[in-house]
Amino acid sequence: MNGHRLGIDVGGTNTDAVILDESDDPIAKTKTPTTEDISSGILNALDEVLSQADISSDGLEYVMLGTTHATNAIAERKGLNDVGVLRLGAPATRSIKPLLEWPDDLAAAIGDNIAILDGGHEFDGRELNAIDETEIREQVRAFDHVDSFAVTSVFSPVREEHEERVAEIVHEELDDDVPVSLSHEIGSVGLLERENATALNAALTSVAAEAAEAFIDAMEERSIDAQLYFGQNDGTLMSVEYALDYPIFTVASGPSNSVRGAAYLSGIENGIIVDVGGTTTDVGALTDGFPRESSVAVEIGEVKTNFRMPDLIALGIGGGSHINIRSDGEVTVGPESVGYRLTEEARCFGGSTLTATDVEVAASNLDIGDTNPTVEEGTVQKAREYIRTEVERAVDRMKTSPEPVPVVVVGGGSILVPTDLDGASEVYKPDHYEVANAVGVAIAQVSGEVDRIYSLDDQGRDTAMDDAKAEAKSRAVEAGADEDTVEVFDVQEVPLSYLPGNAVRIKVKAAGQLDH
Repeated sequence: MNGHRLGIDVGGTNTDAVILDESDDPIAKTKTPTTEDISSGILNALDEVLSQADISSDGLEYVMLGTTHATNAIAERKGLNDVGVLRLGAPATRSIKPLLEWPDDLAAAIGDNIAILDGGHEFDGRELNAIDETEIREQVRAFDHVDSFAVTSVFSPVREEHEERVAEIVHEELDDDVPVSLSHEIGSVGLLERENATALNAALTSVAAEAAEAFIDAMEERSIDAQLYFGQNDGTLMSVEYALDYPIFTVASGPSNSVRGAAYLSGIENGIIVDVGGTTTDVGALTDGFPRESSVAVEIGEVKTNFRMPDLIALGIGGGSHINIRSDGEVTVGPESVGYRLTEEARCFGGSTLTATDVEVAASNLDIGDTNPTVEEGTVQKAREYIRTEVERAVDRMKTSPEPVPVVVVGGGSILVPTDLDGASEVYKPDHYEVANAVGVAIAQVSGEVDRIYSLDDQGRDTAMDDAKAEAKSRAVEAGADEDTVEVFDVQEVPLSYLPGNAVRIKVKAAGQLDH
């Protein structure tokens, strides 16, 4: 590789950045406060690492960004599109309406624009009901006030043509620039969860455009002519253009970046990663150098989805977490946090709030701030024991066997985690641990994935497997991978005995190097 890589991770409290040299070794790093507008925070971190590395902006060949922008938009119900939700499954699926289990405020934030139309397929590819193009055109015109569309068809992971035809009709009736999210490209089997993920993706298209514009503007302001990528939630990358179509894949990308960065910095391929930030601690599993994917439906903003997400446990414990002393003398930590206001509100910085950082300063484990806060020894011991217990429980829940496993601790608040944890064969804190998230996005590859059901009565197993692998590779190339370097690295095959016929679910992941 020629030139340098710049990895930037925009979190809720800090924006972390790192520059890697031609050998992918960190040569500059920084943690700067996250700003309300993305561009300012990116520029601040960028200027700092360029100065440290003593290189010019034209020395950067790749710039990768991990951001919580989409996650925050869902949590705060801000900046979301008005979405036209079209389900192809009438009359069979009319008993349960789209968005039925969504929180009222989130459903209201994307508008009450739902319709159930004719269409869909059986699991074996037979047509459930033909689509009615006249009906679709009338419904699309009725939704002409929405910003984007989410189209979900019954068993579209098996046959996607109904969804694709509806997308064509939307563009014919309205405009080619209207974003249309298709469920077979986003979620897995399970109609309602796939529909939820697709609607969330459609709701995030303007948020993604805002983040991409801020990213591009920041690079142009510093005259950086580099290839730009976004981090995905499986620990890999996607091009800016791909991120505009699939913003939902950036949700939980921060913890995934930390897992990848922790694996790279520590050399550990399998184990548990503990990432401690200013507000939360994320505990995840590392499998062959990548984040372990959750095997159950994951809730995002209180909405159940079934698209790929990392298997994580989030604890409300971080460097800025409040220390709570109860009336009975017991001590708890979090989930309230001062967040990015740590340097203003923590006692060690002259503030009035007792935080987890103050506890470590009082215990002489950390030299930070302007003063040494006065904290009762009993409070210090109880707070530290509370944190130890919560982390050990989370590590134990993430393990797949009772045997001790390696634990890698990263993140700016990692001083909170003791170096001797029950259930850990060894606790590692690698060099550059505080910017593991930025390192993770900087060293990532570009990936593609397919998760489909195949009827082996219609085609042989080898043909189905070859088709799934080819599609996964194609999606990796579409996301920005060099076609000549793409390889399949994960294949899962699950016979579906509860479906009639010889059905099998095939899940394939492929990844490759950045496309020059």
